Amino acid sequence: MHGKSLHMVSWILIIVGGLNWGLVGLGGFLGGNWNVVNMILGSWPVVEWLVYVLVGLSAVYEIVSHKKNCRMCGNSGGM
Repeated sequence: MHGKSLHMVSWILIIVGGLNWGLVGLGGFLGGNWNVVNMILGSWPVVEWLVYVLVGLSAVYEIVSHKKNCRMCGNSGGM
């Protein structure tokens, strides 16, 4: 997978993971289980765990490659 494709896939997975964790937290405050990944894939726990691992690996990839890919953090300044 090329850099741009890998970046897009990892970015989408990070968004999915972030939204899912936000819903898990909100559901916790409101007394519900709003884990969308679990709702969709709960009957296949291995696939559900794989999604969580891929979200985590995507975050690591974005952390490592962020400065190179980010227009704001590139060579001209930023972080």
